[in-house]
Amino acid sequence: MKLLELIKNRYSCRNYLPTSVEQEKIDYIKECVRLAPSACNKQPWMFRIVTKEEERKKLCQCYNREWFATAPVMVIASILHDEEWVRGDGKPHGDIDIAIAVEHLCLAATEQGLGTCWVCNFDAKLCKSLFGLSDDEEPAVLIPLGYPADEPKEKKRKPIEEILGR
Repeated sequence: MKLLELIKNRYSCRNYLPTSVEQEKIDYIKECVRLAPSACNKQPWMFRIVTKEEERKKLCQCYNREWFATAPVMVIASILHDEEWVRGDGKPHGDIDIAIAVEHLCLAATEQGLGTCWVCNFDAKLCKSLFGLSDDEEPAVLIPLGYPADEPKEKKRKPIEEILGR
């Protein structure tokens, strides 16, 4: 599949089939995340793949939405602040780096016939506590992953003229 087609096919899936995701597909997605670029190639991230029912229930406490609980696989994408590159003016780039890696995950999942959704509106403090994350690790994004049980809705995007500077 060409990249533009892949990007057009990717959408925020909010309902998943109860079908397990094959380990080969998870491994493929993990490799795509591993290869994501980051500032000074520091890769200041940690991705936790959550598949066990007990851990999935814990994660659902952090984002209590019925649709989220339908995903057979959930991912916690965290920034490792002690490892992130910091620009000369003090701007840390961990948030940018994690965003690049998460989108690699989402596009790889789409290529494999799987659905994903960025979830940023969750209780990060509770997530950190429930999963025993270190002080320097900030859970930034939750990503449900699985076979879609819904259909993509029309994407609303600005015209190209509105997003390009002169």
